[in-house]
Amino acid sequence: MRISYNWLKEYIATELSPQEISELLTDIGLEVEDLSEYKGPGNGLEGLVIGQVKKVEKHPDADKLQLTQVDIGNGETHQIVCGAPNVAEGQKVVVALPGVTLYPLKGEPFTIKQAKIRGVESNGMICAEDEIGFGADHAGIIVLPENAQVGLKAKTYYGLKDDFIFEIGLTPNRADAYSHIGVARDLRAAINVRQDKNLELKLPAVDEKLFQKTETPIEVIIENPEACPRYSGILIRNVKVGESPAWLKEKLRSVGQRPINNIVDITNFILQEYGQPLHAFDADKIKGGKVIVKTLPAQTKFTTLDEVERTLHAEDLMICNAEAGMCIAGVFGGLSSGVQPPTTSIFLESAYFNPVSIRKTFTRHGLRTDAAMHFEKGADPNCTVTVLKRATQLILEIAGGEIASAVVDVNPKPIPNSAVTLRYTHLDRLIGIRIDADAIHDILENLEIKITNETQDALELSVPPFKTDVQREVDVIEEVLRIYGVNHIPLPENIRTSISLRTDTDFRENLKNVVSDYLASIGFNEMVNNSISRTDYYG
Repeated sequence: MRISYNWLKEYIATELSPQEISELLTDIGLEVEDLSEYKGPGNGLEGLVIGQVKKVEKHPDADKLQLTQVDIGNGETHQIVCGAPNVAEGQKVVVALPGVTLYPLKGEPFTIKQAKIRGVESNGMICAEDEIGFGADHAGIIVLPENAQVGLKAKTYYGLKDDFIFEIGLTPNRADAYSHIGVARDLRAAINVRQDKNLELKLPAVDEKLFQKTETPIEVIIENPEACPRYSGILIRNVKVGESPAWLKEKLRSVGQRPINNIVDITNFILQEYGQPLHAFDADKIKGGKVIVKTLPAQTKFTTLDEVERTLHAEDLMICNAEAGMCIAGVFGGLSSGVQPPTTSIFLESAYFNPVSIRKTFTRHGLRTDAAMHFEKGADPNCTVTVLKRATQLILEIAGGEIASAVVDVNPKPIPNSAVTLRYTHLDRLIGIRIDADAIHDILENLEIKITNETQDALELSVPPFKTDVQREVDVIEEVLRIYGVNHIPLPENIRTSISLRTDTDFRENLKNVVSDYLASIGFNEMVNNSISRTDYYG
């Protein structure tokens, strides 16, 4: 899992360096396998500046080339030969001067040099998107808005910041940390407890005034509450599907995601932010005005977004309209109901699906998608509406449109908090030392585990369902230990163990043990392999 340092700091106000955070995350069980610098597309656009085309003339010896005079704000005009068909006088453009290295979307990096092109001197290059690694467009040069400041560094104009990426080797049980907010929650707990801070988790604000509609033009019906305990959704009309803003594309690129369009990018952004998968349907394709969560008969044919026709199993949970399936629930969307450039109305889904059901479905079809992996590990059933509103607000800001329905929230089978009893004697015995009761309270509070009752000997706890791996007393003890710090537990002076002695071994086994012990004592390591042939071959 990739976590951005800059993105992480949006949710927790810490001045710890990337290296310090890396050590702390590893210490609390979120092992950072790699920490690397990330500069953004085009290696951070180093050396590129904003210029203005002052003059355009035809190249004297080439029909398809233009001779331009470009001002980059340093008091000089630079002559640049340009072959782009869309170059015009007055444009604000991205310029690379001689000596600047470009990192194109495809191919190897190359350095701009002063050159003669068809006998005319050229002192730089006016750049296209793909030439600076900022997009796939090569039809022409980048043309910036008129208010772009001449002489400004392109890196500053696009708001790129040097970043660091944590590669976290997340264990399957830590579904709660499978997002930037999840990691920030754990990091905050460790900092507060170990450094006696009082940092707050800064969650994105949602404007509740936007969500005042009472109409429900699309009805949600859950026919299989075991596989889908909760389903939330909202209808948004008059959106404009298009390219995402630079900040959104950059955030996705930093964690290895490819921008697609503003609607899909927002759902992927929310997945990285909250760990909650979302799915957007073209609302005009929801026939009968109904979203039905159910299974379809075995052998039903369904074509997914990758244009592959798949044969459904009787237990595959589907999101359907009144006539047919639209999506393999929590796994992969359907070809006929997905958001396309002509789409103007979307129905946004935010649901909680049973992890076992999701695992069986994606295994049957070989569809281990990002959404499926999050649902398989266990999403947070209590955040579906919060996340839905957050995504809706972003869609209104980026893609326009207006909310056309109430927030639909069907929750036939609420997932309760886990009730766990933590006994101090068991905690002391398993950890090996006595931890002060106030410190235990502090750790649990920072981990959002509520104390519902307290006696002299034990605590009655209510564990939120986003902590899927905390169901038993020993799980709570593990949570306390990792935040308190395994390295803070002193090593004992004596180690007690039980050794069993076998006396019924034969001569050959005794000889093998003696030889093994001797070889181990002089530095050899014993390796045991699986058998690759029959034992009777050895006589």
